[in-house]
Amino acid sequence: MSSSAIILITLALGVIVGGILLLKKSAKKFELTPEQLEKIKKRNKALDEADQKE
Repeated sequence: MSSSAIILITLALGVIVGGILLLKKSAKKFELTPEQLEKIKKRNKALDEADQKE
């Protein structure tokens, strides 16, 4: 195998691993305040009630 093929394969693997690590780093959970959580619960409850009425 030529040295240019080895370099190309190494570069491709580096790009793939770098992309995976970037996705892992950026995939964080939301940190919501208690007020935001309460608003979400109220909105979900209202939507559920509206669905049951239909």
